[in-house]
Amino acid sequence: MRTFKSFLRGLGLVAIVIAGLLIWSRLPWTAVLALVAVLALWLVLTRRGRQTLSITSVGISTLRQRIGASLVVVVGIAGVVGVLVAMLAMGEGFQSTLQQTGSDDTAIVLRGGSNAELNSVLDRDSVNVIIQAPGVARSADGKPVASAEQSVVANLPKRNDASIEANVPIRGVGDEAWILRPNVKIVQGRRFKPGLRELVVGQGAMRQFAGLDVGSRLRLAGQEWSIVGEFASGDSHDSELWGDAQTVASAYRRGSSAQSVTVRLTSPQAFDTFKAALSSDPRLKVDVSTTREYFSKQSESLTKVIRIVGITVGVIMAIGAIFGALNTMFAAIASRAREIATLRAIGFRGLPVVVSVLMETMLLALLGGVLGGLISWLIFNGYTASTLGANFSQVVFQFKVSPELLWLGIKWAMAIGFVGGLFPAVRAARLPVTTALREL
Repeated sequence: MRTFKSFLRGLGLVAIVIAGLLIWSRLPWTAVLALVAVLALWLVLTRRGRQTLSITSVGISTLRQRIGASLVVVVGIAGVVGVLVAMLAMGEGFQSTLQQTGSDDTAIVLRGGSNAELNSVLDRDSVNVIIQAPGVARSADGKPVASAEQSVVANLPKRNDASIEANVPIRGVGDEAWILRPNVKIVQGRRFKPGLRELVVGQGAMRQFAGLDVGSRLRLAGQEWSIVGEFASGDSHDSELWGDAQTVASAYRRGSSAQSVTVRLTSPQAFDTFKAALSSDPRLKVDVSTTREYFSKQSESLTKVIRIVGITVGVIMAIGAIFGALNTMFAAIASRAREIATLRAIGFRGLPVVVSVLMETMLLALLGGVLGGLISWLIFNGYTASTLGANFSQVVFQFKVSPELLWLGIKWAMAIGFVGGLFPAVRAARLPVTTALREL
């Protein structure tokens, strides 16, 4: 019978842990602050709360005597938080870079069924129909603000290791591209001239690949090209090389076709009209989306993979950190068994003991979470990396350690502290006084 009751108590604790973690994972920071305020009022205004403060202060005062074991908890949780935040910062930085590309008042048109520019082909007749569709903005001279563009890739050596080559995207554009993307600014040199084998290079591509400095010459598609300028855009176009559309098409034998058409709309509200006109035209079979939507979709699959990997690694490390916290707190309870038994003998109830042990463990967890988040922010925030997407070439981006990620890391740390401290806390509260007084 006693064994069965112990089993039920253990099962109840597991249920409490699962329910607590589910609730905790969904709490916003405002609700957490409210819980902290409620706990503070309970500690100050109630008798059991003051008992909890007394026990907690004694426990914290003994941390110096068990600094080694306490550091195991802090460092273990810091490692979990640091790895988790760094992995998720990579995904968030990549997603942010692509989501910053494009806008709601520009649209991109691809061949029907194409999920990226590299897989799309549009003939000249289709391009002419697209740029004349209703909803397309026109310049002062009455011409559609539209750019029929090429998108190809070339293998270039990496700047930090010339033995490694990676894909760099080359975009063939016309004069309208600069109007469509006003955030693209020349920061060194000049723009390419139409009809010439000249290229301008994005800042991200210049940092990642060798031989792309302004004034350099590059061999692409069996022809010599000159690097005449460097541009900055602050989005995924920073990873590209731009050249004249007709010259790029000729070099790569694309004829008069284009791979995508980007247009400026008269307003964001004109997108539905533009899309409906193209979808209902029997001469066309195309996919239409805003440029913001298109580039956001390009980031979804890789961002999801990074997030899954990051959380999986974090869970594995968190399990190790929980066992470290369990060992540390069980050892701490064992060393303080007489003290806790004496307190219970003179009238301290089990609840203050449980809460005090949890507070001590979660304090160590909080220190570990802050330390892990700080290290991750110092090392990885703004760190430049590059990656290959599923449907496009190499994209240069920066890790983004946002406040939301830091808060997520803190929540993970506190969850680990809760799980690691709950079972030792319950054991301390349930240990018979006579048994505890005989220990040590």
